[in-house]
Amino acid sequence: MNGPDGFRSAFRRWRADRPFWGGLLLALGGAWILLTMKASLKVVLHVGMQGLAGYLLPALMVLLGLLTLFNPAQRLFYSITGILVTLGTWVTSNLGGFFVGLLLGAVGSCLVFGWLPDQEPRRGRRQRRKEAAAAAAP
Repeated sequence: MNGPDGFRSAFRRWRADRPFWGGLLLALGGAWILLTMKASLKVVLHVGMQGLAGYLLPALMVLLGLLTLFNPAQRLFYSITGILVTLGTWVTSNLGGFFVGLLLGAVGSCLVFGWLPDQEPRRGRRQRRKEAAAAAAP
């Protein structure tokens, strides 16, 4: 892979074979919640169990996001587990990282769940019109 074009095309091929954005959002949601656990005590809302579960659930979110990226064959299990863990952070981790991490994790899990590996790429309206015009022309 010579130059930036080789890396870019290789990355695009790698990204096309997995639910990239869903896994990334799930991992970012977990990382955000872990960061909010370190906020100052004036900002932190102590809701629910603040022990091990407050750190374990966001760490699991990060792990599930990374597993989704590097092992997309198990994406359904990771997405269902991811949404359950994400909803669990509502109680254990400062309202799910003040709602930001909760929303990132929920959207990421839904994107992973809805990803279809064998779907054809979408064609734009212009491309469909060109194909229709070429088929109609003798």
